[in-house]
Amino acid sequence: MEQLDKDILTVQNGLKAAADAISSIAKAPAIVPEMVDRSISGNKINGGKITNFSSNGIVDTSTVQNVRITDEGITVPSITTPEINSAVTVNGELTVQGTITASKLHVDEISADVRNERTSPLEFKGPSLAGKGLIWTGKNHTRQFTFQENEDRLFSSENVDLLTGKQYMVDNNPVLSLDTIGPTVHTSSLRRVGTLENLQTTGHLNVDNFIFWDSDSMRLGIGTESPNGMVSVKNLEHEFVIDYTEDLQYKIGTWTSTGLKIVTDDVERITVNGVGQITLHDRVNINGRLGIGVNNFNDVDISTAGPVKFQNKKFEVSNRFPTSGSYNQGDIVWNDTPAPTAYVGWVCTRTGAPGDWKPFGAIAE
Repeated sequence: MEQLDKDILTVQNGLKAAADAISSIAKAPAIVPEMVDRSISGNKINGGKITNFSSNGIVDTSTVQNVRITDEGITVPSITTPEINSAVTVNGELTVQGTITASKLHVDEISADVRNERTSPLEFKGPSLAGKGLIWTGKNHTRQFTFQENEDRLFSSENVDLLTGKQYMVDNNPVLSLDTIGPTVHTSSLRRVGTLENLQTTGHLNVDNFIFWDSDSMRLGIGTESPNGMVSVKNLEHEFVIDYTEDLQYKIGTWTSTGLKIVTDDVERITVNGVGQITLHDRVNINGRLGIGVNNFNDVDISTAGPVKFQNKKFEVSNRFPTSGSYNQGDIVWNDTPAPTAYVGWVCTRTGAPGDWKPFGAIAE
């Protein structure tokens, strides 16, 4: 029994000594292992959190997690960098809150609702310029202002509306404004105009293929392109002219053998037929002397170079009574060589050819 008690006491003392040693070790400060630079490889680190991490290329001062690396790539909430030195492909939408400054910008499609400020012209390049320009879509038909290469022209599908006071210009010369055609516009194919004021023309003039002015011959034709007078009015084959003569007088009448009628109130007053016969209609007043076939008749009111007839009686002058021709009773032939004891003339007493004639008016000796 004594020996057993000794053995138990020995075990108890050993356990107490081990407990004291463990307690002493637990209360002792931890020994900081000495680590030299670059002494830990990546294979020695697995998990855990590294704080205040810093290297020659990286400084980590973040208080929250910002960088996530997965098999799909790197995810960060925001990037601040002054420069990207390689090509960048953005597969998705790119939102820029600031300003984009680019030496060259190439896009397949651009949609913008912002003010576009440029310091250089908008330039379209390519082996073909056809169809390039400005195009507006989204409402009804497509509106466009584009280049048409086959005709070297700009095409607009819509009206071009200028501000009042502005004008179209060619080589710095105004050609068209709201109410004025430029002074340099000399040739036009206008087909319809409004009321014209102070119209001046030079050169030939054609009005509705009916009124023609020939600036070479200085003649005006109405109904004819080839007037035969300074002023000519033609209908079918009949032509009326007003023209000057070689002796610096003027003539008026028909160029063709057509008769001429002078009317007032659309009533014929004077008629000249195609062979020159003149007919005076209604009453005729002559305020002055009348000469027929003579040039000098200043001493009489009426002078004629041939026979006359009034109230169907014929009067003529001869040195004897007629021996031929047809005469009516009452016709008179005046003796153009009267002498004493002769007669003043002869009177027809019976109608005939030449009829019967008797002397009358004996002249005293």
